[in-house]
Amino acid sequence: MFDLTFTIEDKGAPTPLTLAIDKLTSAGYVYIGMDHFALPDDDLALAQARGSLHRNFMGYTTHADTDLVGLGVSAISHIGASFSQNPRDLSTWQAAIDEGHLPVVRGVRLSEDDQLRGDLIQQLMCQGEIPVSALERRYAIAFGDYFRDALVRLRPLIDDGLVRVDEDRIVATSQGRLLLRNIAMCFDRYLDRPGIPLKFSRAI
Repeated sequence: MFDLTFTIEDKGAPTPLTLAIDKLTSAGYVYIGMDHFALPDDDLALAQARGSLHRNFMGYTTHADTDLVGLGVSAISHIGASFSQNPRDLSTWQAAIDEGHLPVVRGVRLSEDDQLRGDLIQQLMCQGEIPVSALERRYAIAFGDYFRDALVRLRPLIDDGLVRVDEDRIVATSQGRLLLRNIAMCFDRYLDRPGIPLKFSRAI
């Protein structure tokens, strides 16, 4: 591992997000990440300080390591090592309920690799860093070997000063925290697979 420190010169006007961060942090709020802010004594800020902050489909939450049961049309559930989704149209959802069935139209069981990458991205999105040594111990991997391709994709972000690599962790810099999705995409093996169209929005 190696330690790289960069400074990015801001040559243009502030973006809406950087302006919001400046104004809200000046007013005493804590920048949690993405588009979330909280007062220092709020549960979200306290959870982040403790390292127990969690992120799900609805945004940041203090309810880590709990099952999430989705109710209603198109709702998504996360139970154990699985995800499932209800029908996206009301008539199909109502028909399943009327017949006494669980209104689930699709689901996926997470592989060990899915769980590892999910854990990594969760840490990045909530704490702004990837705990390399902790992940190596938890999943019995050699991080550099396992994520060799991801680290190649990460290299331009390191060169641009968005990411810093320390001895036992990879850290989003203050500029990188504005682009956490882009950093996370480097570790998402489902992105840009040949012949498979994207079904979700890209980060800009």
